[in-house]
Amino acid sequence: MNKTALRALLRERRALIAPESHGFARPTGQGRRARGLSQHQVDQLLHRTIGTYHRLESGSYPNAPTSLLRDVARLFGLNEQEWVSLCRYALLQEPPGPLHQSSGKEIPGVWQEAVDGIRHMAYITDASWEMLAYNEALTGMFPGRKVPSNIMRWMVLDPAGRRNLMDWNTAWAPMVLPQLRAALASRPEDNILRQIEKEVLADPETAAPYDAGNSYPHPDGDERPLLHAELGPGWVTMCTAQPLTAPGARLMVLVFHPGARRSHPRAPMLRAL
Repeated sequence: MNKTALRALLRERRALIAPESHGFARPTGQGRRARGLSQHQVDQLLHRTIGTYHRLESGSYPNAPTSLLRDVARLFGLNEQEWVSLCRYALLQEPPGPLHQSSGKEIPGVWQEAVDGIRHMAYITDASWEMLAYNEALTGMFPGRKVPSNIMRWMVLDPAGRRNLMDWNTAWAPMVLPQLRAALASRPEDNILRQIEKEVLADPETAAPYDAGNSYPHPDGDERPLLHAELGPGWVTMCTAQPLTAPGARLMVLVFHPGARRSHPRAPMLRAL
């Protein structure tokens, strides 16, 4: 627990909330009054035992339940990055999921210009793998230059995807399907992901590897065989990142080299000098 940072974050955000906005009368009379909600008022609003919030803000609540942290974050109007900071300060770990289920569904429009400026194939999907932005280079990867609306559905369920993703049964499905399971663990109410899971479980080719429950957190740095619609067979290396304002969204840069020979089997790690 980082008590100093936790206390600073919570005090700052608590001070921004006017008691009157939640039906409390501001105290009158002599003496200095702190701005914002009182700790006692926070407990009342969260329906917690008196003293609960004081323990959290003072840093004397080790292993505070994430339900309490989530309630405090929503009351204080934290954004997703502040939510991440709250969990790191209070629990020394990443949050179990986004603060709001709507998070990760949109990105600033300038990202399209950023993606257009990438020489390699590149795209951005939201937390449900719905396509948000892609560059011209990516379109050539798909038959007829038709980019799918949901890249997860294309990878695991679309016959065209299974053809283009060479050695699909061994090089793609066992790595992609665990990502769907992991996404659902943090977004259990996501209707798009739930529908894809339903279709995956109904397909014998995907149900077994999905039920295996293997762990595969991300494809960053992976090199896999790919049949490019215009350049033919080759190997694609995936570089992944996440727009910080959209937890669960992902930027994918695909470095493709045609031919039977792998290009980056032992690419050196980059380190600062």
